Amino acid sequence: MRCPYCGIDRDKVIDSRSTEEGRAIRRRRSCLNCNKRFTTYEHIETPNKLVVIKKDGSRVPYDRQKILAGLEKACYKRPVSSEAILKVVEEVEEEIFRRFDREVDALEIGNTVANRLKHLDHVAYVRFASVYKQFRDLEDLLDEVRDVLETSQDNPPNQGRLF
Repeated sequence: MRCPYCGIDRDKVIDSRSTEEGRAIRRRRSCLNCNKRFTTYEHIETPNKLVVIKKDGSRVPYDRQKILAGLEKACYKRPVSSEAILKVVEEVEEEIFRRFDREVDALEIGNTVANRLKHLDHVAYVRFASVYKQFRDLEDLLDEVRDVLETSQDNPPNQGRLF
């Protein structure tokens, strides 16, 4: 594993454990060159036969990186840790693979991500929803913000902390 700080391929594993869902292994590593620490995740490779049906009807192979990229954009400059983002990706992926065998609508993935994000950070949720729900005008956006404000009084977000 190359160190993200110095690029040298010499490290040692300090700690290794399964994630809560058991779908990945989290390894804490220390670079033998610069002595900095970093975390890696090893994901269990499953035969990925899941196909995502896009809004236009086209079909593409499931790609976890697309979920991760969408969450990173939504959480940009928000107090959401990268561990919290990865946890959301893992939870979404676990739910999708549990509920669907061969095909899943992109809308189902979007709903699942949005539901998790709503509990994590309200601003990130509105950012994600604005792209995912394709608001027609400002009134649609305001309706969504009002809905978040109403529900947030009962359930404040975790503000980027792990669940």
